[in-house]
Amino acid sequence: MEKIPICIVGCGGMGHRHLLAYKVLQDTGIANLDLVALCDVRPESAALCAGEMQRVLGRTPMVFHDLDEVLAHPDIAAVDVVTDGSTHHEIAVPALKAGKHALVEKPLGITMRACRAMIDASVEGGALLATAENYRRDPPNRLVKAVIDAGILGKLHTMLQVSVGGNDEIAITPWRHLKVKGAIGLDMGAHYADIIRYYTGEFEQIFGSGFIVEPIRRRPGGYDDHPLVSYRERAKSYPDTVEATGEDSVVALYRMSSGVFVQLTMTSGRGGRTWERSVHGQLGSLYSDGDRSGKPIRLVLENHELVGRQILEVVPDFELNEITERLFGKRAVDYDMPTHETHPGYAIDARHLAIEYHDFGEAILHNRPPEVDGLGGMKAVAAVVGAYESAELGRAVSMDEMLSCSVDSYQREIDISLGIVD
Repeated sequence: MEKIPICIVGCGGMGHRHLLAYKVLQDTGIANLDLVALCDVRPESAALCAGEMQRVLGRTPMVFHDLDEVLAHPDIAAVDVVTDGSTHHEIAVPALKAGKHALVEKPLGITMRACRAMIDASVEGGALLATAENYRRDPPNRLVKAVIDAGILGKLHTMLQVSVGGNDEIAITPWRHLKVKGAIGLDMGAHYADIIRYYTGEFEQIFGSGFIVEPIRRRPGGYDDHPLVSYRERAKSYPDTVEATGEDSVVALYRMSSGVFVQLTMTSGRGGRTWERSVHGQLGSLYSDGDRSGKPIRLVLENHELVGRQILEVVPDFELNEITERLFGKRAVDYDMPTHETHPGYAIDARHLAIEYHDFGEAILHNRPPEVDGLGGMKAVAAVVGAYESAELGRAVSMDEMLSCSVDSYQREIDISLGIVD
């Protein structure tokens, strides 16, 4: 099989997680991407990741500290952008203009103009832009989509996505609490926005707000035993506390183009914990118990309830694509996966990432759109940032306003800090 030579740009924690996923993809026997290079402006981070690649994949990558050298290299056809969200456009725009295909971690960008710059560069350079959204790749989420598409729930009217609870620790990295870097409200909210769009279609109107539950974040414990070397090393430089300037929480009400109303409530802080994802129609309801958990979904109809594999009775034609079946099993609708031998807890995460990588490779090889393209990534960002803009304006905003960049009261400060506007 032809393979696309790709370079990871960003060798921090996410870079290491992506590296593990390339190993998982390689082991499927149908890998269409070939990880050949790593790039990071910090030599020590690149060296750590290169050592990990040697151990995990059994070969030594090309190592770069300058993006221009990556883009000039004739043997690199694509980049996997896993830096912090505020720099995604700084890497993807020149890469795309140089004709290098780009897979960009979510959120695609942290403002509408940053996202638009990448989409425009993709057109200009004739290169493919994909957004890394892996929650939708989960087999239970594929089954939910199949049930909805089959009309089992009848006409949909509402969806709830509720994720409440957490702690006051730094969420993975200090920058995830800074407005000008893309805080955790957007970083996590983009995942949920993509699932909402996957289930119920396009966003039409957005009303809501973002806020900070934990104004002071403290250095987390437990990193000494973290399975990824990069996390342990980076945590040594964390400050004792971080003053949050960016939202760790978002509450929004969406009206979808289909007429479905969706409520998103996501808070990240101390207090009680609850999680719910449910979709409701005239004929029944679907309930999920978490992404990447492997737990079965539940379908409640008027006279009976079906759980997990029982749901295949009402969607007998349900199938997963080849890469997903190789990783989770034929017609898998729930799973109990073993942890990775050397990286406990990352086996399932790596499988989902491997599925999105394979889709990216197939899109390049067959000249077709990826499942989540640049516009899809931009819409997920718009759904969250639109709630922040709504609070600034005291009214609902439309998706059209967000995509056209005509609403930017909240974003202007960020765009100025990024150098996108004066």
